[in-house]
Amino acid sequence: MKLLRNTSTSTHARLPFQLGLLALACAMVVFLSFVFPNVNYEYDEKGGSLLWSLLPDQEREERIVIVAIDEKSLSEVGSWPWPRNTMAELSDKLADYGAALQLFDIVFPETKLGDQAFSQALARNNVVLAQIPIFEGDSSLRSGELSGALPSTRCEFPIPRASSYLANTPALNAKSVGHITPIVDADGVIRKQPPLVCIEGRVYPSLALQGLLSSLGKKDISLSIKQYSGLFSSPQNVEIDSYFGLSIPLDNQGNMRLSYRQSPDSFQVVSAASVLNGSAPTELLNNAWVLVGATAFGLGDVVPTPHSGTTPGVELQARLLSNLLDGRTPYTPNYSNLLKFIFGVAAATILIVVAKLGNKAASLLLPIVTVLLPFCAWGLHTYLLTYSIWLGWLNLALFCAFAGTLFVLADHQLLRHQHLRIFTHLSSYLPKSVAQNLLHTTPSGAIEAKRHDLVLMCADLRNFSAYEESRPPEEAAALLHCFFVESTRIIENHNGQVEEYKGDSLLASWPRDNDQNSVQKALDAAAELQEMLSNILPQRPPKGLEPLALGIAIERGPTLVGSIGPVNRRHHTLLGDTVTIVLRIQEMTQDLAQPILIGECAARDLSGNELDSQGSFLLDGLTTPHVLFAPKSHHVDPLMDREDSRVFRIVRQQSS
Repeated sequence: MKLLRNTSTSTHARLPFQLGLLALACAMVVFLSFVFPNVNYEYDEKGGSLLWSLLPDQEREERIVIVAIDEKSLSEVGSWPWPRNTMAELSDKLADYGAALQLFDIVFPETKLGDQAFSQALARNNVVLAQIPIFEGDSSLRSGELSGALPSTRCEFPIPRASSYLANTPALNAKSVGHITPIVDADGVIRKQPPLVCIEGRVYPSLALQGLLSSLGKKDISLSIKQYSGLFSSPQNVEIDSYFGLSIPLDNQGNMRLSYRQSPDSFQVVSAASVLNGSAPTELLNNAWVLVGATAFGLGDVVPTPHSGTTPGVELQARLLSNLLDGRTPYTPNYSNLLKFIFGVAAATILIVVAKLGNKAASLLLPIVTVLLPFCAWGLHTYLLTYSIWLGWLNLALFCAFAGTLFVLADHQLLRHQHLRIFTHLSSYLPKSVAQNLLHTTPSGAIEAKRHDLVLMCADLRNFSAYEESRPPEEAAALLHCFFVESTRIIENHNGQVEEYKGDSLLASWPRDNDQNSVQKALDAAAELQEMLSNILPQRPPKGLEPLALGIAIERGPTLVGSIGPVNRRHHTLLGDTVTIVLRIQEMTQDLAQPILIGECAARDLSGNELDSQGSFLLDGLTTPHVLFAPKSHHVDPLMDREDSRVFRIVRQQSS
């Protein structure tokens, strides 16, 4: 139950941290939006219209035909601008072909010869001319005469206002006129146009809107601005009074968004030269709405769009007109921020749920979710765009990317912290070199061991079993813990490492491969262990018990070091004759009343003046006698009585 409580507490403790990561991701998105607003807007628009660029609608637009003043027309008719009589002839030819409506994406500001003939053609052929409001505040241009104002429509929010303009000459006496001024973004791409513009207190429609109004057959048509509060409604709408369902969604700046869902190839184009010489297909122009405009590159009427960097301006008017006829003008709904917030909460919930999975599952799934969520944000925007709803995707995608990345980094740091903690625990149960090696290998059920030339030391607390039997377990554990802690410190200070703790003894090793002084280091450690133990062992043993003492054995030789056991339960061990010999020598420390004994192989690395031979002994379980040595600085164990010492001296002499 305690473990369950700790796990639950850890899970709840991580939630505020995860919420903090989500808040940081939000702050990063807000920071980028304020510091780089133009870049944010540009990439939001480019990515948002990517579907239009990749999978445009290829269905042919049958209602609208572009009559292009192209290179062929300039070659056959003459350089631009053409005489007004030629423009009148072009209008009459289009009427002869049966065009239902003519929209000229051209402004005629100067008075020229032939204006009267052109004016008469405009009056009899149902023609809409263009004019250009200028929104730049420092412009003072006022050329021509504005016309085509909507008498029943008031200048009100959010209709944009212009103070300058380029209009047609009064000699043309144009009655039906629409403006062609687009909104040019910072990257040069045209994405919006105001359907209404207020100039000197009067409202003027766009060319496409004027064409739509002209087709309705009424002279006094009023427009009004309506506001709606629906979830998926646009903030503002231009409503055509008396015509239910004819409305144009606006943003808060009074602009309508262009739809680029149609491929440029879906618009039918006829050369103006073909119309003038009578070779244009009649079935194409009959009963069609005709847009006359320049497409020749040299005339300069080209703009960048999501489809191309050199799109003729007349194509934009064709798109606007097509949008109005279909009622599929893209718009951003009132509660777009709420929709984004809901998606952001859903994305945050997914990240939190995935992060709560097991470490392995979270480590695998979090990077995948981090990559997928931004694409889901773009996918949501793209899906809604098929319903003419422009939601926006970049801020959502950035939030998902930032939040996911922070979660991945946090999970990575958590795993590193856990791995470090596990390694710390592992190295407290195993030698540090063994623990480090385990980090870089996979578990195996095979024998994994290598032969090394080691100096081994076995240190055992004598009489500890009897002490443990008669004393409380807490007291015995405290004594043994103190012995292990201090022994490990001393051994590591002398460049050795403890291989294992077993009962009341320990086994330590010193590598001899590149260190010829390893035996001396082991002997120095043994001497310090004896001195240390005299300070921590009870000075007076409990009544009826023999005093505690420390027996230490040192020997050198080849040793097999590695792991054995099944894959799910490995055991680090040292194997070989050297291990057996050092254990048996340690047992002889009590028999010979010596606190430290050294085997004959280890003695070869020490000076003979430092050692005192104890004789040759046949160690328990072995078949070959071994000569044992004791350091001269350590005397006979005072715990042994004289009779015992005499007996073992006789045994030593007989074995010699």
